[in-house]
Amino acid sequence: MMKKIVLAICLFAVCANGMQAEDHVMAATKKAEVREVPATLNLSLAEAQDYAVETNRSLRNASLAVQKAYATRWQTIASMLPSVDMSWAYQSMMGYKMNFGGMPIEMPDNGTLGITASVGINGQAIVGALLNNTAIEMQKLNLEISEDNLRASVKSSYASVLVLEDVVKLLDSSLKNIENLAAMTQRSVEVGAAEQTTADQILVRVNTLKNNINANKRSTQLAINALKVLLNVPAETELTLTTQLSDMLSAEAIVALLGKDFVLENNLSYQTLAKNVELAKKNVHMAGWAYGPTIGVGYQYSEKDYFGKKEGFNMTPPNALSVQVSMPLWSSGKRAAGAVEKKIALEEARNTFEETADNLGIQNEQLRYNLQNAYETYTNEQENMGVTQRVFDNTSLKFQQGVASNLDLVNASNDLITAQSTYVQAVLTLVNAEVELEKFLNL
Repeated sequence: MMKKIVLAICLFAVCANGMQAEDHVMAATKKAEVREVPATLNLSLAEAQDYAVETNRSLRNASLAVQKAYATRWQTIASMLPSVDMSWAYQSMMGYKMNFGGMPIEMPDNGTLGITASVGINGQAIVGALLNNTAIEMQKLNLEISEDNLRASVKSSYASVLVLEDVVKLLDSSLKNIENLAAMTQRSVEVGAAEQTTADQILVRVNTLKNNINANKRSTQLAINALKVLLNVPAETELTLTTQLSDMLSAEAIVALLGKDFVLENNLSYQTLAKNVELAKKNVHMAGWAYGPTIGVGYQYSEKDYFGKKEGFNMTPPNALSVQVSMPLWSSGKRAAGAVEKKIALEEARNTFEETADNLGIQNEQLRYNLQNAYETYTNEQENMGVTQRVFDNTSLKFQQGVASNLDLVNASNDLITAQSTYVQAVLTLVNAEVELEKFLNL
């Protein structure tokens, strides 16, 4: 009876561990449940990034990949643990009597209980479990990389919306000035103080500005839609962005970022390639264990119960223990070729790792240069836009006073539109440069 209890406990432990591995996956799945989205979302940049991390489906898949890696590891571990099987059978003889030397022997009904426990283990299985641990760590790294990329995309998209909204405001202000000038010029034409050609040329500038405003409004909406996709919110959700563009592009933030030290070991690309080398090493060890033995141990308990008064024939021993050792001898060179392949893969992983480690220092310097250059360009273009705005305002005033020609006004308007467009590109370049350095430094 005690043996039965022990075997039942083993069976329960194996099942419980299996269910635990399944629970990991179920927990991750529950996290993927879609939550209710409010009709209006007021989000700062940090809040938008956190919101995206919680709701983005691609990141959910990366998280589930980690859980799958845990489940795979458990499968490998479970293959080295005892497996327990139980069987029970009932046999009715239907009153049959066996003729034994002319003497009838009644064959009683009987029931058989059998419990079998077995375990098999080899070096490959052990190395495989260690390999699974490395795979889990790699999936965790992939999850971290995916989250960093998502946060970076949200920041770029967030900034795009803000800068395009600012440009629309600037163009609206310029449009009002041009429309006032157009109305004033038309009145001058009506009283004979100006030619219709001049009024028509200014009207062309009005229409050009309107087209630019409409184009930028469409671009703004596209940027908002792109941000909604990253946040995983419906198209009808109204987004209000509370972080100011100036806060994202402050000199203090740029200087602080440039002052961050580069630690090679913190770089995610470096960590990933280091794990690739580790994985390749374990694959080499696994290939080597292909020549190793496999050890199997089995135990069988059998009990036969007769439901009659007389026992029948029972030649099955109640307890049986078996030990088996198998050793591969010859595989026509297949195992040897596999081992060579794994060694070559290890060498390739080492070369890639060393090359990347050497290049990361150069990449660090380049990204810092890109950020510094982008910030200088941004400040220059911001100043240029302010200058062209003042020139346009002064030219408009002079035109009203009859000092400047309509050609001067048209040129000033063109310069302002060009400066605004260049400013937008400078802002986006700066944000992207900032994002790339933050990702590189794993901040």
